[in-house]
Amino acid sequence: MGVFAYEALDKKGKKRKGVLEADSARQLRQQLRSEGLAPVSIAESEQKSSGERASFSLFEKKASPGEVAMLTRQLATLVAASIPLEECLQALSRQVQKSHLKTMITTVRAKVLEGRTLAESLAIYPKTFDTLYCSMVAAGEKSGHLDTVLERLADYTEQRQVIRGKLIQAMIYPAILTIVAVSVIAVLLATVVPTVVEQFADLGQDLPGMTLALIAMSDFVRDYGFAVLGGLVALLFLRQRLLVNPKRRLTYDRIMLKMPVIGEVGAGVDTSRFARTLSILSSSSVPLLDGMRISAEVMSNSFIRKALEEASERVREGSSLWIALDKTQLFPPMMLHIIASGEKSGELEQMLGRAADSQDRQFENQVNIALGVFGPLLIVSMAGMVLFIVMAILTPMLDLNSLVSG
Repeated sequence: MGVFAYEALDKKGKKRKGVLEADSARQLRQQLRSEGLAPVSIAESEQKSSGERASFSLFEKKASPGEVAMLTRQLATLVAASIPLEECLQALSRQVQKSHLKTMITTVRAKVLEGRTLAESLAIYPKTFDTLYCSMVAAGEKSGHLDTVLERLADYTEQRQVIRGKLIQAMIYPAILTIVAVSVIAVLLATVVPTVVEQFADLGQDLPGMTLALIAMSDFVRDYGFAVLGGLVALLFLRQRLLVNPKRRLTYDRIMLKMPVIGEVGAGVDTSRFARTLSILSSSSVPLLDGMRISAEVMSNSFIRKALEEASERVREGSSLWIALDKTQLFPPMMLHIIASGEKSGELEQMLGRAADSQDRQFENQVNIALGVFGPLLIVSMAGMVLFIVMAILTPMLDLNSLVSG
């Protein structure tokens, strides 16, 4: 049985789109006609042979983290009701409204009907269901607690979405302030300042150093402003191209970790993600070494990822978890203390969760402090620049008035 995406016209001439399972396109056409629909186009979902990953068109939508969390929680509810898995997926496909989600769920159900496990079926959509997700589902299927694992996955996905939202918010606010401040100063230098300075040039008056500096800045912005802007865009593009190389990426990520504020926030986010991911995997009966390997793969910083892979090797050689993590010099002492306590008490997964909660709270505090300092600092800097422009313009005016009155 295959999965087909169709377009059809109803009796009123309105176009209908959807995804259905059928043995062939011909059978689907007959089914649509029996429902009073006139088929316009029918296309079968294609799959790649290597790993049988679904092939997506260039403009096909990807499931967002919020949609994944919603689907996961709904599927957990259905599985907990002891409904057969294929019926759960069928009910889920009927409930969703968005076509890309319906296509994805219907394709997964078709693979389950072919005899594959749910984890194997989800793996054909690697951009939506990553290695962590599929590994946890596989662990839930083996242990017979798929509903519990799905609930944990939904919580984890929502938690990651919250952290990601806070991180984006922390980046957007300073970016907007910086763009507005630079734009205002650039407009003043490119338009307002030249108009005023022309009056001084006509008088042939000797101008103070402050005013001469302002004129030089204004000329630079007018002559080279767009060139500088284009250069910055080119540098960003070149940076992306250079970071494709793993060695350059490793060096770049190491440097980023040493930067003030940015490095601390980035390390805090990744260490919290590692602890929470490892906690969920451990509670899902995934072996510790496998859990560390999977948890390292979800790190955004390649230097942290490499350090955690080395820590996994130390654990494989017989080291305790907290000692191996301590040697990475990435985890704060409080997190290491909590993890060590969990190892000694035999409650590692619970303590890993607490360590992640502690790191998340620290991350929120760092973001709040950074935003609290950056906003006023940028406003003061902008006010100082505007004051410089005003003084550079007023000073020769005052000198001229003094000469006239004298």
